[in-house]
Amino acid sequence: MIVVTGATGNVGRVLVRTLIDAQVPVTAVARHITDADVPPGARAVAADLAEPAGLKGAFDGADALFLLVAGENPDGILETARAAGIRRVVLLSSQGVETRPDAYRHPGLFEAAVRESGLDWTVLRSGGMATNAFAWAESIRTGREAAAPFGDVALPFVDPCDVAEVAATVLRGTAHLGATYTLTGPVPTTPRERAAAIGAALGEPVRFTEQTREEAHALMARFMPLPVVEGTLAILGEPTGAEQRVSPDVERVLGRAPGTFGVWAERNAAAFR
Repeated sequence: MIVVTGATGNVGRVLVRTLIDAQVPVTAVARHITDADVPPGARAVAADLAEPAGLKGAFDGADALFLLVAGENPDGILETARAAGIRRVVLLSSQGVETRPDAYRHPGLFEAAVRESGLDWTVLRSGGMATNAFAWAESIRTGREAAAPFGDVALPFVDPCDVAEVAATVLRGTAHLGATYTLTGPVPTTPRERAAAIGAALGEPVRFTEQTREEAHALMARFMPLPVVEGTLAILGEPTGAEQRVSPDVERVLGRAPGTFGVWAERNAAAFR
């Protein structure tokens, strides 16, 4: 059995479905999950990664764990997993651990804990995800407008479905033990281009408005810790070569190229109508 944490999120929800479709037993874990949130055949368990002692019931009977960076006690989570019989962990981390370690210390701590846990492990470092564009959903629905800073700075955003498929592949085999993969899309795109791609999927133009750095900072600080805000804005506005580079790792694991932002936009057009 595989335990999927963050099972109602952009990656976790797809991962649960992918594993169930492959006839792999799954326990889907999230803080407020119910049976209505998972496909038939999956077991839903409400639990919080911030409280490792409460995870035992979710972990019992499993041999592998898909782990998000959440809570402040990765060692406690991994000890509970080990005691429950889990022998393999796949961590969803961030590319920023490598490129901006000071701003991404939290996922860095999780990576270190996973590597030192005594469990078999694989680390997936995701670049920016296409689902970040859902932040535009209301403004595009109501006014066909999208706003973002650094409108002409390109980054290779990755489709969360590709992240989920990579995770499903890694969780079910042994070929990727001890590996750290960076997951990106197939080509860098700018915010202006991503807004245009959503417009193309809708069949209507979407007007792009470029925010100042200060405007973006104020909005992001409402829901993100300040160090993460600073790190995120640095990536968006002044990306390093590594952050703009297309990684071969999705294709290396899946044997196919990652999906484009345009394909993601077409698949999710209903969210912007």
